Order: sequence, then C-alpha cells, then structure tokens
Amino acid sequence: MIKRVFVAGHNGMVGSAIVRQLEQREDVELVLRSKRELDLLDQAAVFDFFINEKIDEVYLAAAKVGGIVANNTYPAEFIYQNLVIESNLIHSAHLANVKKLLFLGSSCIYPKHAEQPMTERALLTGVLEPTNEPYAIAKIAGIKLCESYNRQYGRDYRSVMPTNLYGMNDNFHPQNSHVIPALLRRFHEAKLANSPEVVAWGTGKPLREFLYVDEMAAASVHVMELDEATYQQHTEPMLSHINVGTGIDCTIRELVETVAKVIGYQGAIVFDSSKPDGTPRKLMDVSRLKSLGWQACVTLEEGLTKTYKWFLENQDSFRG
Repeated sequence: MIKRVFVAGHNGMVGSAIVRQLEQREDVELVLRSKRELDLLDQAAVFDFFINEKIDEVYLAAAKVGGIVANNTYPAEFIYQNLVIESNLIHSAHLANVKKLLFLGSSCIYPKHAEQPMTERALLTGVLEPTNEPYAIAKIAGIKLCESYNRQYGRDYRSVMPTNLYGMNDNFHPQNSHVIPALLRRFHEAKLANSPEVVAWGTGKPLREFLYVDEMAAASVHVMELDEATYQQHTEPMLSHINVGTGIDCTIRELVETVAKVIGYQGAIVFDSSKPDGTPRKLMDVSRLKSLGWQACVTLEEGLTKTYKWFLENQDSFRG
C-alpha cells in the first residue's frame, strides 16, 4: 500500500536528508511544498493543504533556525515562528485525521547544567541556556503538542531530539554557520591560500557530540515506523521524546584536527585560549534509541569526508 508522506522543511539540511531516505522506498509517495507554495505560518493554507492532499504521515522538520547571534538578535521571531509552524501543522494534521507524525526538535531543550550524558528525563528539570531559550521553549512546546494530541485524541505523534548535526545542505556562511561547516570552510580556504596557521577559538578541551545528518534521517524513519506498542513500551505518555545521537563525544581539538586531516591542511593549528570555550560537555544519552533497535555507525571522519565532498561540489552556490 502506497502512503502519502509530507516532509515539512524538505529544503533544509534535515528535511532533505529525510527525503533522500524516503526516495528509496517503493511504498512512499512524497508530498513536498516549498515556502512559496505553502506558507506554514498561514493556518488556513496549512489546513486546506492537509484536507486536499490526503496525507498519511508527516515529518515535521520545518523550523526557523540560526546560530547564537541570530537567536540573540531575533528572539521574538524564533519563538513566534516556531510555535506557529508546529501548531499549524500538528493541529491541521489532527483535523485531517493524519494518524502518524514525527516532530523533530533539538538538544537545546535540555537545561544548561543538565547532568551528562543528558537523558530524556532531564527535560524541564532546570534553567535553559539563555542565548537560545525562545527557540528551546518552542521545541519543548512541540513535544508537548504531540503528547497532548496523543492523550486527548489517540493520535500517534512522536518526537525525536537530535544532537549537533552536520552534512549535505548545511549552512557554510562565513559569519553565521555552526562549528563544523565553519571549520570546513576555514581550513579549505587556508589550504588554498597556503596559510601557515589556522586559529581555533578556545582551549580545544570542551567535549561535543556530532551526528551525520543522513544518520539522523535514518533514525527518524526508524522511529516513525516502529509499531505503536513498541514505541509506547519504551516511552511514557508525558515523556515520549527520543534522543538521537552517537552517544560518543570528542574534544573540540580532536574535531579540529580531524577536519584538517580530511581537507589535507598541512599548516599549524593554534588554539586561542582567550576566546570562550562554552559548556564543558554536551552529550546525549541514546540508550532509549538503542533499545528501540537503532544506533549510529558513520564515524566522524567518514561523515566529514562526505560533507567536504559535497561542499566542494556545491561551493559556487554559497560564496560570500
């Protein structure tokens, strides 16, 4: 039986990876809409879309995202737009009798000083990181929307919370990209310019976890396709989200050295300890996901190599 699957946010890094996974399936008919074709902030348009398109399943990967500067500069946009997008999609899916939906969140839902590694139970146990609190609040609301529709209407709406992601279709902008695309671009340009050294911020000691985005997509499809009894057996009605990560972290120094190796940069690497390190450690506990039969297998070096290859093939599209 063919199922019609709507991937909201299919042009983004995560959404496009989910599309790549589902394109391989013979039992899936993908339904995709660009921002121009469907404004997810427009409640009436979203409702009409669901009623007319007879959607069977939804992957909710659409979101307003950005780095620290963007989150600090536009907090109102981050909380408002994300709340509206997820509210419109989840409520309209319910009204159109869509029984299955997967909401994609973020590890920033957890308290700033959560015990490491962070388990799902850490949710709502402490103060959030101030710089992206509005975004985190919206993502927490998405989890609770899913749980509330499950409890009141018997829906099967699930949530997954990824660790730090990287890969194809990442943002390589020189000013507002995240750490891996920023490093890949910096070392690539240093190699081209024969720069004698590359400076990295901080001491290199903080620990971080990174997951290749196609693995996130594979995990998302795996979680979506679990039978309802299995999913409920490993979760709770009001603690239903699932962490998605590798369960393995590395120091920023190890990350930087691996990026240099992948790119073939031969110069010196200098750590500027006058720059901030940030949180000492941020690691997801993925035991719940493993108990459900999925774990990551792409190593950091493998994932970086694939990402760099994609960067080289597409760099003309994001010069500047």
